[in-house]
Amino acid sequence: MSNHRYIKLMPDMAVFVRVVETGSFSAAALELGMTPSAVSRQVSRLEKALAIRLLERTTRKLRLSESGSETFLRCQDMVSAARAATEVADKFVALPRGLLRVGMPKAFGKSVVAPLIPGFLEKYPQVDVQLILNDRHLNLINDDADLVINITQQPAEGLAARPLMSVDQVLCATPAYLARHGTPRQPQDLCGHSCLSLGENPGDADWRFLRKGEATIVKVSGRYVVNHSGARLEGVLQHLGIGCLPYFTARSALEQGLVKALLSDWEFVSAYQGTAYIQYLPTRYLAPKMRVFIDYLAQHLEADLKPAARQRLATSP
Repeated sequence: MSNHRYIKLMPDMAVFVRVVETGSFSAAALELGMTPSAVSRQVSRLEKALAIRLLERTTRKLRLSESGSETFLRCQDMVSAARAATEVADKFVALPRGLLRVGMPKAFGKSVVAPLIPGFLEKYPQVDVQLILNDRHLNLINDDADLVINITQQPAEGLAARPLMSVDQVLCATPAYLARHGTPRQPQDLCGHSCLSLGENPGDADWRFLRKGEATIVKVSGRYVVNHSGARLEGVLQHLGIGCLPYFTARSALEQGLVKALLSDWEFVSAYQGTAYIQYLPTRYLAPKMRVFIDYLAQHLEADLKPAARQRLATSP
C-alpha cells in the first residue's frame, strides 16, 4: 500500500476504533456527530481497502473478527498517537484529568482498591474514577474499561501488565468455633468440620492442598455455601465453620484475632489465587490519568508481592 493510500484511510480507521470502543454504529455515530449509515459506510470502505472482514455483524451486537482484532489494536495506536500529538504543546504541564474506568473482581475491588480511592481522588482532583466490579474475567474492549485487574497465574497475552500484589487463600475459623469443634491438624481432619465454600462449580467442595511436593484432596461439606468471600467471612465470624478466603479479605479479622488461620504449613490451592495484575492496551501514549492510577496502586500494594512476581516487575519494560 502506497504512503498516500494509507493516509487517506486514517479517518476511516479512526471511525472504526470508535465503533469498536462504543460497541455499535449508532453509539459511535452519536458521539461523532454522524449518521449510523455514514459510520457503517466508512467501516465498509476500510474493509474493502484492506480486503479483510473487520467486524462480524449480527442483529444483537458487533464482534471483531480475528483479523479485525489485530487491526483494531494498530488503529487504536494511531488514534492514541494523534491524541498525544494534539496535546504535545502542554505535555509538560498537563495534569491527569478525565474519567478513568477500572474493572476488577468484586471482592478485590471492595477489600483492596476501594479503600485507596479517597486518597487517590484527593491527590488527583481532576480525575474521576468508575470502578466496574465483576467476577467474570474482564475484557478491556467488551467491558468499556481503561484498565482491568485480573487475578491469575499468567496475565493475558497481547496486553501490557503490571503486577500489583500476590493473592493467596487462607483457611480460618473463630476461636469459639474451634473451642467447640476442635482444631484440624491435617487436611483430612476437615471432613469432620462444617466448611464454607464457593459452590460455583462441582469441584469447589474438593479442597486441594500442597506441602513439600505432597498433594492431597479433601471433599468438604457444610450447611452454608456462598460465592462471595465477604459473605463467607461474615459466616465464619458468626461461628458457622471453617472458611476458605482470599488473604486480603481475612487480613483485618486475622490481625484483630477475630479468626485464626488453619493448616498454615499446607498451601491451599485455588483458581482464585496467583497475582493481581493491572492490564491495559499496549501503547507508547499511556494517558496521564492511567499512568498515575497504576503507579498509585503499585505504591500501596507492591509490598505484598511475592519474590517471583517482584522479579517479573523488575524485568518488565
